Amino acid sequence: MSSPAVARGSAAGSEPAAPAPRSRRWAVGGGGGEEERPGRAAAEPAGRREPPALEGHLKAALEAYAAALRRGAPARPECLGALVDCLVVNYRLRRGLGSAAGSAGGSGSAGGPLSCPGCRGFLSEPVTVPCGHSYCRRCLRRELRARCRRCRDRLPPAEPAPAPAAAAAGFRTSVVLSHLADKWFPGQRERARAAGRLGELLHQGRYREALAAAGEALRAEPNDLTLKIYRAESYAGLQEFKAAIEDLNGVLFQLPNWPEVYFRKGKVLQDAGFLGDALQLFLQCLALDEDFAPAKLQVEKILCDLLLPENLKEGLKESSWSSLPWIKNRPSNFSSVIQASHSSGDTSLKQNEEREDSSEPVKGSLNRARSVQAINLTEMPGRGDGLKRVSSEPLLSAQEKGVLLKRKLSLLEQDVIINEDGKNKLKKQGETPNEVCMFALAYGDIPEELIDASDFECSLCMRLFFEPVTTPCGHSFCKNCLERCLDHAPYCPLCKESLKEYLADRRYCVTQLLEELIVKYLPDELSERKKIYDEETAELSHLTRNVPIFVCTMAYPTVPCPLHVFEPRYRLMIRRSIQTGTKQFGMCVSDTQNGFADYGCMLQIRNVHFLPDGRSVVDTVGGKRFRVLKRGMKDGYCTADIEYLEDVKVENGDEVKTLRELHDLVYFQACSWFQNLRDRFRSQILQHFGSMPEREENLQAAPNGPAWCWWLLAVLPVDPRYQLSVLAMKSLEERLTKIQHILTYFSRDQSK
Repeated sequence: MSSPAVARGSAAGSEPAAPAPRSRRWAVGGGGGEEERPGRAAAEPAGRREPPALEGHLKAALEAYAAALRRGAPARPECLGALVDCLVVNYRLRRGLGSAAGSAGGSGSAGGPLSCPGCRGFLSEPVTVPCGHSYCRRCLRRELRARCRRCRDRLPPAEPAPAPAAAAAGFRTSVVLSHLADKWFPGQRERARAAGRLGELLHQGRYREALAAAGEALRAEPNDLTLKIYRAESYAGLQEFKAAIEDLNGVLFQLPNWPEVYFRKGKVLQDAGFLGDALQLFLQCLALDEDFAPAKLQVEKILCDLLLPENLKEGLKESSWSSLPWIKNRPSNFSSVIQASHSSGDTSLKQNEEREDSSEPVKGSLNRARSVQAINLTEMPGRGDGLKRVSSEPLLSAQEKGVLLKRKLSLLEQDVIINEDGKNKLKKQGETPNEVCMFALAYGDIPEELIDASDFECSLCMRLFFEPVTTPCGHSFCKNCLERCLDHAPYCPLCKESLKEYLADRRYCVTQLLEELIVKYLPDELSERKKIYDEETAELSHLTRNVPIFVCTMAYPTVPCPLHVFEPRYRLMIRRSIQTGTKQFGMCVSDTQNGFADYGCMLQIRNVHFLPDGRSVVDTVGGKRFRVLKRGMKDGYCTADIEYLEDVKVENGDEVKTLRELHDLVYFQACSWFQNLRDRFRSQILQHFGSMPEREENLQAAPNGPAWCWWLLAVLPVDPRYQLSVLAMKSLEERLTKIQHILTYFSRDQSK
């Protein structure tokens, strides 16, 4: 006896669906890495539970982390993520700030149509990240953000070095957006290139050259805030901290909610030896933007140093903890610090504000500065140098510190701004910063004569972008156009760079900025393009005309039919079936004369599992039967005009009784044949097709008759031509008679 048909070999192949792959996550540089492990490693030794910082209990969190470190838990900064989050929430509440997520999620287009949502500056060297939002390369290269400012999706890691060769390997500039920046804002683009060259000098440690270049550029563009930041970094590299602070204060006066500037200022103060003020500025940065990765990393490092057991001994309690920003003139032993920080959550915000306002600003600033200075000057036998390293590096001389103290560097007490005459002026309380800055004046709406639809043209279909996506190599295409190209080869259609990882990820997120520009400046062209797309989609949505046909194997109503799809034409066909919403296509066996048979069965897509190389395993189940009226071809795959088949119902009572008797006889004969199969064959059938459907009471309720008949035809080892003749029958009685003949033949084989 021949073995039952338990698999369906064909040109397209067939196999069970593979398990879904693990979702890919972008690794993030700077504190935390790829895993979500906020404080668990440090907190577990203290109680094997979620760290108290997650619940906002600052006192318990400090005790737990300190106890864990005393018991030998790994003293790694990345283990303190939850504690940092707790401190940021505490800081935000005490300062009366709103949610950082709200501020971080704001639009980055305040400065113009081509502004970076990260730094709000000009979108120089635009890079589109996997979520579809575009940032300037500077923001990504410096790893300033762990998550996207708009959608909070994880950002990809930066390249290891900002040299041109390494940059090309890490981030590719968006070709279309870069062209638009050159065309629309040539002056701003050239200034951005000059700023980029300053960044290269700073990375190479050539601070004198960077300072000279920044000064020359600022003489030409005195209001460019990015240049001021670069000049401040040059000053900081040369340890001219006072000048660096003046530049950063001037930037903050114009843009007081720019998180990066608080971070830069905090780094200057940290290098100058003012650890407490630096920590406060890092927390201010995180309060404005909780995803600012470098600031979180610095806070983690500072807290890790302060929580080390050797730094919590009696002699170091005051010098270490008195500088923390949530402590103001408190008792300096460790238990008192914990009580003070915990009680801050129980005291109303109004009482805190009254207590803070009761002290004079200058005196408060000096007290904090003296407390920070105490960290640097306190020495213990055998631990003087080590303590200085924990506090900050490098240290200022007493004269330099005195100058800094006189100028009151603490941002939260007062700010330094620069007048037009170049003299310094203290910002008055209640004064509103001037929001009109270089970012707002440098580039605005685009002149109408510069708007050209050809700048937004897909190089594959030569039409206006529709759902534009940008590849990692920087080229943009319509989503459908790119998918069709990747059906054939995993390479960029223009530069031929490998897109295997991009194909495996299969996100294809729309490039938001391109779509926003098209909606804003080309509404009529977009409307026409969408009309064409809708017409094409409607044409593909017909279920009787130009129905896609998968020429593969026999399919039957209600019977599962898993398919392994690897041919480009069928990849396109499956994707179109999903995109149109029908999730259906026809299945026919091959025919040497006409290409495919005259009869077939519709398949309903239940699930699709895409493999990394573009292939897919498609889980389908049989639906309606059909007869082919007219054959056709579309984009490489077969199509057909069809009509659906249904069984002719029997109305006469005697005929219904005869049909019921025949049905029961054939059903029991089928059960007997299946039970007499060898165990190996029976288990293979059950694994591939599932159990045999139960007998139905109403034989003519379904348009295709009882489901068990089709299940049996699928598992019987019968010639496809014979199966096709049964599929085409519209009489249940004739179909049952055919099945009875087949079972009788195989039953004789079993008895031998």
